[in-house]
Formats: sequence, C-alpha cells, structure tokens
Amino acid sequence: MQGELCPAIEMRGIVKRFPGVVAVDYVDLTVHAGEIHALLGENGAGKSTLMNVLAGLYRPDAGQITVCGHRADLRSPRDAIDLGIGMVHQHFMLVQSQTVTENILLGLDEPRFFLRLAAYHQRVARLGERFGLHVDPRARIWQLCVGEQQRVEILKMLYRGTDVLIMDEPTAVLAPPEIEELFRTLRSMTREGKSVIFISHKLREVMQVADRVTVLRKGRVTAAGLDKDATSAEELARLMVGRSVLFRVEKAAQKPGQVVLAVDDIHADNDKGLPALRGLSLQVRAGEVLGLAGIAGNGQRELAEVITGLRPATSGRIMIQGQKIENGRTLTAIQRGVSHVPEDRTEVGSAPNLSLTDNLIMKHYRREPIAQGWAISQAAANAWAGDLKQAYDIVAPSIDVPARLLSGGNLQRLILAREIATQPRLLVAVQPTRGLDVGAIEDVQRLLLAQRESGAAILLISEELDELFALSDRVAVIYEGQIAGEMQTEDREAVGLMMTGERRQKRRSEGQ
Repeated sequence: MQGELCPAIEMRGIVKRFPGVVAVDYVDLTVHAGEIHALLGENGAGKSTLMNVLAGLYRPDAGQITVCGHRADLRSPRDAIDLGIGMVHQHFMLVQSQTVTENILLGLDEPRFFLRLAAYHQRVARLGERFGLHVDPRARIWQLCVGEQQRVEILKMLYRGTDVLIMDEPTAVLAPPEIEELFRTLRSMTREGKSVIFISHKLREVMQVADRVTVLRKGRVTAAGLDKDATSAEELARLMVGRSVLFRVEKAAQKPGQVVLAVDDIHADNDKGLPALRGLSLQVRAGEVLGLAGIAGNGQRELAEVITGLRPATSGRIMIQGQKIENGRTLTAIQRGVSHVPEDRTEVGSAPNLSLTDNLIMKHYRREPIAQGWAISQAAANAWAGDLKQAYDIVAPSIDVPARLLSGGNLQRLILAREIATQPRLLVAVQPTRGLDVGAIEDVQRLLLAQRESGAAILLISEELDELFALSDRVAVIYEGQIAGEMQTEDREAVGLMMTGERRQKRRSEGQ
C-alpha cells in the first residue's frame, strides 16, 4: 500500500455535537494514499457528519486533522479543496439548466473574463477519458441520467485537483450496471495514488470495492482500519448494529386470499406528458406480496402514484376489493384502505419542517380522539405519536422535533408507523429499504411481512432483486410501462432478461 509512512488523512479525537446529541464522539480515522477506505455504519452513526468535518462543512468541537503530515485548519469547503479534499454528496449539487462543463467551472477563478467553452469542453473530455468518466461535456444536466450526473460531480472534484475523494452513499441512486462503472472509476483513481473514502452501509459493496474498513456505531469507532480480506460481512454487520443480523428474513408459507388490488389496462403519462404506463394490468391478493422488478424509469413511480391517487390515469381502471377508485383522488384511495410508502421519503413521504407528531397524525387527524369537532386535541395527538414512536423504535429526542432531523432509517420507520397504523387493505411500498443500513433493512422487511401475515395485500416495488425474491410470493417485471412477465420461483436470469426487454424482443422476432 502506498503512503504508509505519511497517511493522506489523519483525524484524531474528532468530536461534533448538535443540540441534544453527540454525533461524533472522539473518533480517529487514518486514510492512506492509493486506497479505497470504507466508512461503514448504520444511518445516524455519524459517518456523514465526520466526513462533513473533513470536507470543511462543519467545524469540530474537538480534535485535529492532518493532511500528508501537516496540520490542517479546515474552516470552509474551499480550505478543504485547496488541500486536495473533495466531497461528492448523496444529493447532487448541480445546476440543471447548465452544461457539464459550465457546472465543472462554477466557482473557479479561471476563466476570469473570457469563456472559451470549446477549449474547456476538450479539457473535461480528456479528464473523463483518463478516469473512465464518460459524459458529454456539452450536455445539459437535466438531459443526463443519475449515473451520468454523479460522474459530473466526480469530474468537478478531479478538475479541482482532488487527491482525497469522499463519496457519501454513492450507490444509493444507481442501477447495478452504473454501480459497476463507478467501482471501475474509483479503482482507476487509486491506481494513480488518489484516496477514496467510501461512506456506505451496504456490506456487499464494501466487501467488493474497499481495501480497508472503519466501522462507526452511535458516533464511536467499533473497528478501525480493518483489512477487508481479514473480516466478513457477518462480522461487519455485528460491529455496525451490535448484534447478529439476518441477511434473509424468514417468510412463513401462507395461501393468499381474495383479490384486493386489480389494475386493469391502465394508461398514464409521466411528468413530461409522455406515455409512462401502456395498458398495464396486474392483481394483488390479500396476504400476498407481489414484487415488481424493473430498471428505474420504466413506469414504477407512475404506477404507484396512479394507484394511490397522486397521478391521474388517462384510461383504464383500478379496483380495491371490487370498488373502483376515483381517478386521481388521494382521499378516495385512503378511505378505501390504501397506504403508501413512497420512493422519496423526504419530499413526498413526510413534511420535513413539521414535528414527528404532525407527521404521524396525518392520516388520523380527522378521526376521534385526535379530532374533536373542527379542532385537534393536542394531548390525544401527542399520545398517539408517543405510542407509535415507542412501538416502531423511532430514535429522536422527542415527538416535537422536526422530521428533517431524523436519520434515513428513523424517517422510514416514521412513515411505516403512520401507514401501518391505518391497518391497510393494500400497502404500496416503493423502494422501502433504499439508503438504509442492514439493521434498518431487517426491521423494515419484518414489518412488511407482518402486514402480509395480517392479511394485507402488498405491492413491493424495488430495484433490489435480493429483497424482491426474499419477500415476494410472486415477482412481476415492468418494462416500458407494461408487465413483461411474471414468476413464482427465483429465476434471476429470466428476470434480468425481462428487465432489459430481451424476452419481449425475442418474442417479436420469433413472430416475424
């Protein structure tokens, strides 16, 4: 390993406190040149906070940082960048209307007066070629897929001369092929002596890409700089959550009941007014999990929104236990017993600036005892929220704190608590474990299976094939707004073919 005598980064005794919580508690971290160092931990373990300190976004309350043996006083992200430290955040910071090159040049001192874009397009293209970051420098950000936008963020850092790249949950929004492409890029960077700090909670990816691993739990280090080859996913999971973790939850065999959800020949448009659903039909029965697999952008989000009343269908019908849901009416769907765990837990699934109480009573404020005529009983609302907070182990200082202060796992527990408390006939769960750590994933999956056992019908929309096969009684594949096929056994090859449309294309060619 390169740089053993002079670590690229040393953090010693770092402390960062926020009101009511110690997010980072005397943490040490050493990162060598030319390595991918994984920073592993549950949601809320302090990983991102620690890296925000290193990136100059937060000032530590105690501790010191050295860069290549020299003490660093990081008062701002500019200070960090000047020392060769750059961070790619989970939520990208790009100007959608500008080109790739324009985004990369934003905030730089050069060019100062004249912008000769053609020359800078060439520089960006050469840099992308060097590290395998293929993206059109002239393309506007809104025209790029998520994986390409992430490449732009990495190019921004490399263009600024970054030697230590911090990646915050970089695979949370990527499809499997994009993840493999990212890993190839990171390895090409380390071959040139650069260091990568890979913040993650996904054990499989850490075991695949990292050289060494540091584990955080509740703001403290439980394992420092472990050699990846000298440990195991099971041991890392135990260090993360403090207990053994089941990587595949047990699902009891049961016979499904009557049809709860019937989607019949549904057509709907996406946000751009283009067809997203093209005559899609499916059924889900009581006590059954129907898993819906597909590559992002094939109509999954639009289907969930049509079923839950958030998006009108242009034609077709949706029936809940034999009763038609009024098109585009969310309240009607709620009254018929439909619950929804949306893909975007921050913007759609919760009101970030409202308290836990306000978020937890959103589907109950019209009912007694919370509703008292035209008014809301605050005492009853607080009691309701307190009971759900305890039952679903939502970690927060109190029920009065804003939802935006919750970690991803705790916010997902809040949403599940609110939706399950309605005793739904149908639960539409979209990417319910995306961005969660192994412990939180196990909790969420157990909650979904408990609803199945209680007789609810569950439509599980996920891009994680392991999750779909573990939880589902049947798996259907959506491709270009239609159901490409369905199966009851675990056949990854067949699912993969249908996800890319190969089986449909094969059938068409055979029919010619």
